[in-house]
Amino acid sequence: MAKTLFQKIWDAHVVAQEPDSPAVLYIDLHLVHEVTSPQAFAGLRRRGIKARRPDRTFATMDHGIPTSSRDLPIVDELVIKQIAQLEQNCLDNDIRLYGIRQNAEKQGIVHIIGPELGLTQPGMTIVCGDSHTATHGAFGALGFGIGTSEVEMVLSTQCLLQRKPRTMEVKITGALRKGVTAKDIILGIIAKYGVGAGTGYVFEYTGAAIKALTMEERMTICNMSIEGGSRAGMIAPDDTTFQYVAGREYAPKGADWEKALANWRTLPTDEGAGYDATLTLDADALEPMITYGTNPGMGVGINAPVPDPAGLADPSQRAALQKALSYMALEPGRPLLGHPVDVVFIGSCTNGRLSDLREAASLLKGRRVNEAVRVMVVPGSASVKRQAEREGLDKVFLAAGAEWREPGCSMCIAMNGDELRPGQYAVSTSNRNFEGRQGKGGRTFLASPLTAAATAIAGVVADARSLL
Repeated sequence: MAKTLFQKIWDAHVVAQEPDSPAVLYIDLHLVHEVTSPQAFAGLRRRGIKARRPDRTFATMDHGIPTSSRDLPIVDELVIKQIAQLEQNCLDNDIRLYGIRQNAEKQGIVHIIGPELGLTQPGMTIVCGDSHTATHGAFGALGFGIGTSEVEMVLSTQCLLQRKPRTMEVKITGALRKGVTAKDIILGIIAKYGVGAGTGYVFEYTGAAIKALTMEERMTICNMSIEGGSRAGMIAPDDTTFQYVAGREYAPKGADWEKALANWRTLPTDEGAGYDATLTLDADALEPMITYGTNPGMGVGINAPVPDPAGLADPSQRAALQKALSYMALEPGRPLLGHPVDVVFIGSCTNGRLSDLREAASLLKGRRVNEAVRVMVVPGSASVKRQAEREGLDKVFLAAGAEWREPGCSMCIAMNGDELRPGQYAVSTSNRNFEGRQGKGGRTFLASPLTAAATAIAGVVADARSLL
């Protein structure tokens, strides 16, 4: 029977399946961080047990840690407590930790260091107490976020109770034009179909435009699958995938590599396998995207006007758009192009990788950011930071007047002092623009690193294609 990529991985990991009940699913890789794990480890202590498979569990610090100099003392008492708890929990359970004191040279955002270290591999089931675990699906893995009680379940059993989702093909035809990026693909999909289109499904991205992407671009797309309502996002592994994984620290070596490679080549969806639903997007017609509202589905092309609520027939949709535009203090019918901004944030698990920083630096080189705009460039990991500095990207950012910071989630989640003030506008390369997401009263426009860099230079929302 012909199977999809998802079906193959799911079937290979079902430990038990009772009728009309969730499946017991084996988990290959469990990633933890300092924010969603303390209660789970506390549960283990209450039960007098330890992590069942510490060799398949890896921890990092990313959400709460400051991105200012590591030489400065941390002043947030909650962050100090979270860091100490994670260090002790990992010590008690023999779990490898990439922290700010332990293995700091490999610390970073959880969804960036997993692939960097070669922990993320095709065919795996991967979970983390973080919704953007969908990132790992770029490798032909099944990655998804879990709640705190589920974190405890995986720590104690290495398994998880899950109901099988349906499958949805997201086919991206054509090719990206100059100045249009992977971030614009995923923002385009969510803008076209909405934040609930994938509810109950797992996305599999297919098509010529997807095949042409690098691994880092594929990760950007899969990362935001959850913003389209999907449980996970996946891309079939191919030679691009295998070349990325080869030689990394935790990748198979020697004969084990050849065995793994042979298995990975069987994972792509079989010819004739059916999906439960299909969405399509034409990359040829895509332009740089930017959001205007308070969810990632409220997005338009950079030159398009902000929609008018009066044009919506559905009363609930009309009310939602009116509320969003009121919060954002925007007028319908006018494009965002030229709208003043206060902050530009380049980073996060969506766009904090080396290629993202290279893109931004390509526009900023030899230019200065507008004096009215604060620009924060936050590498996604210590490894990304080192390589960027080897290439001189840090000097480009600093010469342009931007801040070059330490690795972490930073302004994406505003848990560490990196946040907007009430009423400020930001162009952000992160993944969510909810009310208060980047600071109480802050207003976020989601966009690509190219759009962010162009905006930093202009001081207003700008089209990067005019600078390329």
